[in-house]
Amino acid sequence: MWAVSAIRHLYFHIPFCPKLCPYCSFYVETGSKNKTTRFLDALLREVEVATGTNDLQPETIYFGGGTPSALTGDQLKYLLGGLRARLDLRHLREWTFEVNPATVRADKARLLHDAGISRISLGVQSWDDALLKTLGRVHNAAQAENTFGILRDAGFQNINIDLMFAVPGQTLTQWQSTLAHTIALRPEHVSSYCLTYEEDTEYFRQLQLGTFRQDDERDAALFETTIDTLTAAEFDHYEISNYARPGFESAHNFAYWRGADYLGFGPSAFSTLGLHRWQNIPDTATYTERVLAGEPVAQFSEELSPATRAGEIAAFAVRTREGIATNSLDRWREEIREFRELGFLEDRGGRTILTRRGKLMADSVAEAFV
Repeated sequence: MWAVSAIRHLYFHIPFCPKLCPYCSFYVETGSKNKTTRFLDALLREVEVATGTNDLQPETIYFGGGTPSALTGDQLKYLLGGLRARLDLRHLREWTFEVNPATVRADKARLLHDAGISRISLGVQSWDDALLKTLGRVHNAAQAENTFGILRDAGFQNINIDLMFAVPGQTLTQWQSTLAHTIALRPEHVSSYCLTYEEDTEYFRQLQLGTFRQDDERDAALFETTIDTLTAAEFDHYEISNYARPGFESAHNFAYWRGADYLGFGPSAFSTLGLHRWQNIPDTATYTERVLAGEPVAQFSEELSPATRAGEIAAFAVRTREGIATNSLDRWREEIREFRELGFLEDRGGRTILTRRGKLMADSVAEAFV
């Protein structure tokens, strides 16, 4: 339909969560077990439709949410088996599955490994129980560490630990402790995100009320501590929020950052093919009914201009260690000159990359391209 070549990157949104975290702005549903079977039927049907109109040869698959690991063992067998029956997986090199520490026991971990999942993203966020309560997480630190061990025992050799800093009330000492604990577990990858106050979340409301306060100076100190601590432990800082052992960078996320085509399945999922982008409706019941009735599920679609798409790709690329080819930046000549004068950007081997100082201003630099 829209694709002119094989699509090699697929995303699946599993919207169910045991609890809505107060900072989360993703589309999720709680207490939806009665919808799950029909939802899985719809998800598989959406894949069938896509295979009829596109050449799907996935190299990466990513299961996000929501909480994909909240599905039961039988539901996972049904879904993963159904995907294997419908997709050509001969080219697959990375299959990531997001896991909440409170939703995985040994049998489920083995099931995921045996089904072909090759990479786990474990949503720890913090190793401090008080901060986990502040974040509204349903697990504690002991559960998270136990789950990490379960995943290792199941055979997973590519595990990402997801962390969050700038949590209300968090101290530098707490963050240093979380980083040290993470390093001691020897994961292959660490994602470390600065908490953002997204509209339509409880945290944003508390910020507006003055209960929470942002502190840019503190956040910068926490970010620089992250860089120094993880790079000293031989993690490569390959993207603003991501650190990896050599060879364990996220292939799926790199595809996004390099502007590759991708298809998203499930409620609220985005897709981008060439200059065409659309989003599925963010409502599980409506999504399910429409798919099973053979009706379109896109909530909106748009045609991007080549200039807009190029700007998006540049904004993502500049956040990575490779940066962007300097000779492709003529459209932003004045912005690039200004950022270089400010010490945010430098040219290295014909590529424009962020300096150490520039990493602290990465969002502002990226915004200049879009």
